[in-house]
Amino acid sequence: MSTTIRARVNRGLLVPLEKIALPEGKEVTITISGIPSAADVEAFRLSAGSWKGSVDAENLIRNIYSDRLVPRRSKPRL
Repeated sequence: MSTTIRARVNRGLLVPLEKIALPEGKEVTITISGIPSAADVEAFRLSAGSWKGSVDAENLIRNIYSDRLVPRRSKPRL
C-alpha cells in the first residue's frame, strides 16, 4: 500500500495535516520531499532553453542509435 499525505513539522515531530487510515503501531517508511521555493522555481524557469544551439541534437541521436548497433556480447555457443 502506498499513499501520500501532507504534514507539518512541529517541535521536531511530523504532524499529519489529514487523517491517516493506519492501525495503531503500524510501522511505515517515510520519504520526505520538500516543496521548492519560489526562487527555485524561478531559477528553473530561467534556465529553460539555455542549452539551445550548443548541442547538435540530430548528430547526438544518430550517434546513440549507431552505438546501439555495436555488439556488446559474444554469440552464445549452441
